[in-house]
Amino acid sequence: MNATTRQTALHTIELEARSVAGLAAFVDYSFEKTVDLIHQSKGRLVISGIGKSAIVGQKIVSTLNSTGTPSLFMHAADAIHGDLGMVQKDDVVLIISKSGESPEIKVLVPLIRNFGNTLIGMVGNTGSFLAQNSDLVLNTTVSKEACPNNLAPTSSTTAQMVMGDVLAVCLMQLNGFTGQDFAKYHPGGNLGKRLYLRVADLITANEKPAVLPGASLKEVIVEITEKRLGVTAVTNNSNHVVGIITDGDLRRMLEKSNDISSITAKDILSPHPKTIAASVLAVEALDVLRKNDISQLIVEEEGIYLGILHLHDLVREGIV
Repeated sequence: MNATTRQTALHTIELEARSVAGLAAFVDYSFEKTVDLIHQSKGRLVISGIGKSAIVGQKIVSTLNSTGTPSLFMHAADAIHGDLGMVQKDDVVLIISKSGESPEIKVLVPLIRNFGNTLIGMVGNTGSFLAQNSDLVLNTTVSKEACPNNLAPTSSTTAQMVMGDVLAVCLMQLNGFTGQDFAKYHPGGNLGKRLYLRVADLITANEKPAVLPGASLKEVIVEITEKRLGVTAVTNNSNHVVGIITDGDLRRMLEKSNDISSITAKDILSPHPKTIAASVLAVEALDVLRKNDISQLIVEEEGIYLGILHLHDLVREGIV
């Protein structure tokens, strides 16, 4: 990287960081009223915008929906050509615009006001048409765009994006939105899995290796080999775990013993193995594996052996 490119990159980061830091001054009475209004609303939050602000609006809607605040996006240009029917009487409308003077915005604002919906303007020009005709204003003014020509939306869209995140987080707190709530909206994602996937969900497809204490060495080796988990539980006749034998235990035994003809499972097993309940979250099981530097856990419930959880199960589901 040449010096000019590096200098440009660092300057861009500095300008954008400055635009984000400047938002602290705009967390004011209007911001607090906005958060409270959306929180108390019986309808949805409808977000609109044009150009780059529209793209930011779509991202904010996505964040709000996934964190418990019902929202939808309405493109400003489409709104004035029929999509305005998306807005219901109890909805709150948030329009995003840097200038607050775009032609589509000037047409849309009076229509929203005629509907009687509360209008919030997220705007970078507090003297603009949008700001002057909004019930509440979220100020996202920036001193300078990161664009060398001070034209392309860069610092301004960053400020809008962050203000949207701030809004979402404040609403999350007011709504008492928890990790379990997050999992409901993200059941297919890795983040969601960390919040809802349990050990019982991971072991259903696994083999269930087990031998009795009196099993021969051959039986132990066959069980570990066939079940392909690198381990077998040693259980009594009541299916209670009395120990564990890993392939490492076998290697160590073979290194130490000259006569293996009479060796049984009880001679090799490690007593008091690490176990975990089937109802425990998979992410908690991962912590146990890491803390003990092991690859498998015996799964049991009320003392009854249920199967083996392997590190590979967690990797496969994206928990690791």
